[in-house]
Amino acid sequence: MRATFAAILMAASVVWAHAQSSIPVIIGVDGPGFDACGGVGRVVGLNPRGDNFLAVRAGPSTDFTKIDELYTADTVYLCESRGRWYGVVYSAGGEAGACGVGSPAPRQRYSGPCRSGWVFGRYISVIAG
Repeated sequence: MRATFAAILMAASVVWAHAQSSIPVIIGVDGPGFDACGGVGRVVGLNPRGDNFLAVRAGPSTDFTKIDELYTADTVYLCESRGRWYGVVYSAGGEAGACGVGSPAPRQRYSGPCRSGWVFGRYISVIAG
């Protein structure tokens, strides 16, 4: 009984730690001449009878806090991936506008002027890169 309670408590603390932290999106590549984010994607396949949005999370898992929402046909820069998750950069209107990632940059945390976060790759169609 005590071992089971301890295991449940440990699992809950891991989920709570994820909800309280974030994994920053990293832009840039090791090597000259490559854009800071190597691809562009579009949000696809959302269920219009469901939530009808793609959650942007603070890290690459549903254990992380939802920080924003994207909608069908919104465009994002694809900057990195972890498993089935993409680290993305996007403008407030869901467009891949002037976010400063379309030209070479050293590896670094993305710090603006646009938004960034993590999305589940199932709902992203790669359209460039």
